[in-house]
Amino acid sequence: MTTTGLEAFDWGRGRWVNGLGPQARAEIVIASDWAPIRAFDGIVARSPESVYGDLLPVLRKADLRIVNLECALSDGGSPVWKSGSVFKGRPEHIKGLTAVPFEVVTLANNHVFDYGPEAFNETLKLLDENAIRSVGAGMSPDEARRPLILEVNGVRIGIVNFSEGEDLTAAVSGPGVSGWDVDAVVESVRAIRPGIDIILVICHGGVEYIPFPPPYLAEAFGRVAAAGADLIVGHHAHVPQGVQFVNGVPICYSLGNFVFWQETDLLYRKLGYLVKAGVSREGLSHVEIIPYLPLARPEGIAEAWHGFLRHYGIKGFRDEMAMILAKMDEQPPKGAAMLRNRVVTMQHREHWIDAMTRIMDGTIADSPQWACDLAVEWLTRKRPAGGVR
Repeated sequence: MTTTGLEAFDWGRGRWVNGLGPQARAEIVIASDWAPIRAFDGIVARSPESVYGDLLPVLRKADLRIVNLECALSDGGSPVWKSGSVFKGRPEHIKGLTAVPFEVVTLANNHVFDYGPEAFNETLKLLDENAIRSVGAGMSPDEARRPLILEVNGVRIGIVNFSEGEDLTAAVSGPGVSGWDVDAVVESVRAIRPGIDIILVICHGGVEYIPFPPPYLAEAFGRVAAAGADLIVGHHAHVPQGVQFVNGVPICYSLGNFVFWQETDLLYRKLGYLVKAGVSREGLSHVEIIPYLPLARPEGIAEAWHGFLRHYGIKGFRDEMAMILAKMDEQPPKGAAMLRNRVVTMQHREHWIDAMTRIMDGTIADSPQWACDLAVEWLTRKRPAGGVR
């Protein structure tokens, strides 16, 4: 992988301008996880515009707005047994999307099927009734994997959306999300490349809460960039992660939280950034990130990952196993779902395999100190008292 394009990035302004000089015909703004849950439930229902604060003018100035809808909006369905939290919004929360308005939602994530196919299907109908287009999940595998093609100010844009299919939610023979099949994503990008001006790939994946992407995610994004994507955007980590250029393609690994409330005082779970991209028929004109976090060296990803494993350590592995076994005694279906997820989902499986391997070969504590310090910073630093939400 190369970092071509990185040297042209103005880190002081968080902005990259294409040196080839195409003039933007339109601007796209991409936001991350949106779920009207917990503290945001009542706010989105009563005063949908207020949840966006001073980001609202930035969003409204764009020609196309995209956000990750991370839950069903439905009065129906039943909660499923799964490893993590289970939640959904209500139909009236659609006002939180139309108030901006967001024209496109990505659905390939690990919560949109928390209340099963019934609630998901009701959500699809609600989106359609409000002229909001979706991509990344469907009532069949073909629907889930189908790219979204649209035109904005004469620019043809293709959106490919996929996720890790956590908790076995990837569409196989029925409803589900577009899951972790990098070969299929590469094929999809190549298939739509002719006749499409801009290909945007959005992925919901990676390990939560750490400051850098895990190596398997960086490798997958590199393959997608080589296949012909113009811009790759990630989320799911719930904290901001770095920006990298791979073969000239800008990659934003994680945008952090957007409208997604977490009961914590940890600083980095309260931060995030939007991606603004200028597009033309000749390609990207510019990319702007607010705020930004630079990631300059490809080898830094592996070092940072090792730093996280060092911080996690033998104690972290032992404590996680104890938690799962305790849940098996207390609530067997929940415990089984947690253990199954550790085995079948990339983010957990790669974490466990790498951690156990380093414990076995005695290298678990051998990461560079800066990498461990960075993991500690992201995972433990709290926001100052009286600081921003």
